[in-house]
Amino acid sequence: MTTERQELDANTHEAIKALCAIGDQLAGKRRFEEAIGEYNKAWELVPEPKNEWGASTWILAAIADACFLAGYKTSALEALRYVMTCPDAVGNPFLHLRLGQVLLDTGLPDAAAEELIRAYMGAGKEIFELEDPRYFEFLKSKANIQA
Repeated sequence: MTTERQELDANTHEAIKALCAIGDQLAGKRRFEEAIGEYNKAWELVPEPKNEWGASTWILAAIADACFLAGYKTSALEALRYVMTCPDAVGNPFLHLRLGQVLLDTGLPDAAAEELIRAYMGAGKEIFELEDPRYFEFLKSKANIQA
């Protein structure tokens, strides 16, 4: 796992931000496949090794979120597993939440519980408020949480 963070040149950074902004707009309209396409264009602009760039963390978070919301659990899981090798990903409550949700949805409850507790520890019950209640109910069944 890398802890090094590199900064992109200004032109690449602006191009990535523009593509992700389009992706965010599309995702906001629930046009997830199109959003994923824009995020993937941004991802292609990240130089190798991709997991050494801070931008990789937020691009992959956007890809994973759009994949999760679109129901593409395998793609979401791939993005989430890779993002955890990028700067500042481990310890990010949102990334742990999404990873836990996908792990639970793909039949890996023990790993899901570990990730969901990390999300809870990092952000409290609030991180679950806009999510399907079954994820928090699952977590409560695995951990001593007062709700």
